[in-house]
Parts: sequence; structure tokens; C-alpha cells
Amino acid sequence: MDVMPLLLLVAGSAAIAAAARRTPVPAPLLLVAVGLAVSYVPGMPEYTLDPHIVLPLILPPLLHTAATESSYLDLRAQLRPVVMLSVGYVLFATFVVGWALYVIVPDMPLTAALVFGAVVAPPDAVAATAVARRVGLPSRITTILQGESLLNDATAITAYRVALAAAVGEGATWAGGIGEFLLAAIGGVVVGLLLMAPIHWLRTHVKEPLLQNTLSLLIPFVAYAVAEQVHASGVLAVVVVALYLGHRAWEVDFATRLQEEAVWKMVAFILESVVFALIGLQLPVVLKGLGEYEGVDAAWYAVAVFLVVVVSRFVWVYPATFLPRLLSARVREREEDPTWKGPFVIAWAGMRGVVSLAIAFSIPLTVHDGEEPFPQRNLILFLTFTTVIGTLVVQGLTLPPLIRLLKFPERDAQTETLAEANAQAQASRAAERRLDELLADERNTLPAPLADRLRIVLERRRNAVWERLGQANPITGESVDDTYRRLAREMISAEREVFVKLRDARYIDDEMLRTLLRRLDLEEAAAFREAA
Repeated sequence: MDVMPLLLLVAGSAAIAAAARRTPVPAPLLLVAVGLAVSYVPGMPEYTLDPHIVLPLILPPLLHTAATESSYLDLRAQLRPVVMLSVGYVLFATFVVGWALYVIVPDMPLTAALVFGAVVAPPDAVAATAVARRVGLPSRITTILQGESLLNDATAITAYRVALAAAVGEGATWAGGIGEFLLAAIGGVVVGLLLMAPIHWLRTHVKEPLLQNTLSLLIPFVAYAVAEQVHASGVLAVVVVALYLGHRAWEVDFATRLQEEAVWKMVAFILESVVFALIGLQLPVVLKGLGEYEGVDAAWYAVAVFLVVVVSRFVWVYPATFLPRLLSARVREREEDPTWKGPFVIAWAGMRGVVSLAIAFSIPLTVHDGEEPFPQRNLILFLTFTTVIGTLVVQGLTLPPLIRLLKFPERDAQTETLAEANAQAQASRAAERRLDELLADERNTLPAPLADRLRIVLERRRNAVWERLGQANPITGESVDDTYRRLAREMISAEREVFVKLRDARYIDDEMLRTLLRRLDLEEAAAFREAA
């Protein structure tokens, strides 16, 4: 196996994603654009999206990362709009886009058109969250988009399987399709519920951080594989487990949390970068074998499908937002009154991504009898690619200026800091009472300087948040936090230099140096977090 193309893909994607942070262009869009540009560079390896790799090996960790960083409580509060989008809209888009393709393209069978509808129905989790983080959307809209992107792949994959069964002649019926959908949805949730408690128990009882992090990396793959083994939704199983683990992450050992955060950030960064680069690199593969649909006809079909995809989301989002409020007093009581701006952004944020392409590439070459080719498969691949690129470029590039134009209310930083300070004050009082209880026990006797040090650290943590509201240093312009952090780092840096000099002079060996440096690293991290 030649590993050089894989190394080029990973290294190149990471470099482009890092460079995007210095530009106003979101990383997903820059990666797609560069992928498109280099796909025709002479000598460039041919990268083909393999659904047997993307769906079970790339999708689970991305979903796991997004779900653990989401808020279970916020998602529960926005459950109705999330379900309306992740289930209702995906099914609506499957039928509307499928029917439109059936009408637009001559000789396109309805079953094959519905397969395409299911393929392009789900907005992409990675694209939505990446743009949402970059532009700073209001928390409620961000929660709805994140919740939709976590759950809609399960709906789309199930709808695709039902439509594909009908297209290849396996005798799918409406009743069978509904049954398969319920089995996948309920089964995925049940598998997630069965796995989440034992996995969390393991995470809290395995004390070795390296083993805990190994377990953490395996979790999304195990949840996905177990669910798919019983013909349930692996996507839902991963999301349920990840939401539970994220909600109870505070029960895991601190060393594990610190390592996990670093490990998963790296994994998510690499996978997200590779995914969007792969989208752009698919152009030569998609254009192969387009045959009779090359030229003006293909361009017309692509534009028409793109418009249907975009318009159909608006057609669904506005009624789904306002009709329940008109029909239900309970909805009016439980949910805040939305303006037209929020649904507009939600409707415009429907970028498609790698999941759609992966599903499209999984379409079989032939129908059930193995003799007839799958109808218009190459055209479906082409239209999937153009829809993904079109939504990423058009909607992805215009979403940030659109949000600025709509002028959503900005978050009140002072109010948030006051809430944080009050929370810290309550926690500090509880910690102080606990410290007094512990020191009253003879078994916990400490010398006065060490006991005072515990109280000083506690007081520093309590005051740090309040100090952020104070004035900046008139000479340096730094806040109190910035000065504290800088001085702590300067002190630790001086210690570090001495340790290295002692190692170079052979006064201590490298093993002792690593021990001392790790201790300083932990202290520096603690100082940074204290002041942050």
C-alpha cells in the first residue's frame, strides 16, 4: 500500500486549514476550493470517496466530537425545532427534491430520483458547526443547527436505504419503509441508552489516563458498529452515547479530561480538514462517465436542483417555525417568540457535505438482477457533487455577511462575567466550608503555611473573575488577568531554564528533567486556566 498519497492529503489539508485561520474565508470553503484547483494538477493522485471508510470510520468521530461539545440541556430545550428539521425537513426534502429531479430529467425513474433526494437531504454537521462557530450566531440558533446536524444523517441514511431498495427492485413498500425507519431510529436510541452507562462506568473506574483516552477514541466506533450490527442507526447510537458522556464529563479524572480535550481537538481538526479537501478532489471522479449529460444539459440540471434544494428549505423552515406557535398554546408558553431573522439564517445555513457524497458513492452500479445498470447513476453523482459545492460556496460564503447584515443582538459579556463570578463565589464558599471541615480532622493536619496556601489559591480563583471587570493597566493596557498570566509564565520559564542547564551539566538526568518539566507544565496550565 502506497502511503504517500494519504500523507499528502493529511498534511496538505492541515496546512490549508491552518492558513485559513489567517483569512476571512472559513476553512471548509478554502479547503474545498483548493481541492477543486489541485484535482487537475498533473500527477495528483486520484482520491475517491469510499463510503465503507467515510460512514463507519470518519463520520462517528466527527459526530462524537460535535455531540460531546453540545449541551444536552440546550438540545432538550430546543427538541421540537431540532426534530422538525432533522426528521421532518429531511423527509420533506427527500420527496420534494426527488420529485423535482423526476420532472426535470427525461427518463429519470421516480425511485432513482427519490434516492437522489435522500442523498442531498441532510445538511452537513461539520459545515454547519464550523461556520456557526466562526460567525458567532446566537446560542439558540447554534443549538438548533447543531442538533439538526447531529440527528439528520440518521434520517437521511434510512430514507436512502428505503428508496434504494425500491430502485433496485427489492420490493420495498410504504409499510416496510416506515417499519425500517422506526427500527433504525428506535434501535439506534436503544443501543445508545444501553451502552452509555457501562461506558461511563468504565471511564470513571479506569484510572490510567492512557487507557482512558484509548477507550475514549474507541467509543464512537463501538457505538456505531454495535448499532449497525443489529440494523439500527449507528448515527443515533453515537450521538446518544456522546451526549451522555459530555453531560457527565465532570465525573472523569481531571488528567483524562485534559488529555482528551487535546486528543479530540487534534482528531477533529485532521478529519474535518481531510473531509472538505476530499470534497473538492472528487471533481475528476464525478465527471468520468457523465456521457450524454455533459455540457449545457448537465449545467441546467445542476442549477435547477440547487435552486430546489435551497428554496425547499425555506418552504419548510418558516411554516415549521410559526405554525406550531399558532396552533399550540403550550408551544407559545415554552418557547420564546421568534422573529423572521432566526428562521432565515437557519434556512440559509443548509450546506451539504461529505455525508451526501459518501452516500451517493455507495449507490450500486447495477439493479437487483445484476444486469441492468442503476439508472442515471453518474448523473446522480454529478448532481450531488454540484449541490454540495454550490451550497458550500454560495451559502457558506454569504452566511457570515448575512448574519452581520441582520444585526443579531450581541452577547452581553458583562452580564455573562457577572453570572460566572456569582457561580464561582458560590462554589468557593462551598470549598471553604469543606476545607474547614477537613482541617478540623486530626488526620488532615497541615502546617499553617500550607493551609494558608490552600486558602490563598481559593481566594485567587474567587477574585479572578471579578478582576476581569476591572480597569486595564494604564501603562501596558493589560487586564489584571493578563498581567497575572504573564508574570506566572515568566517565573515558570525561569525555572525551566535552570532545570535544562542542570541537565546539560549532568547534575540531573533526562528522566528527572522530564518529571520536573511536567510539573511546571501542569502549574503553567493551572495558572492559565485560573486567569482565563
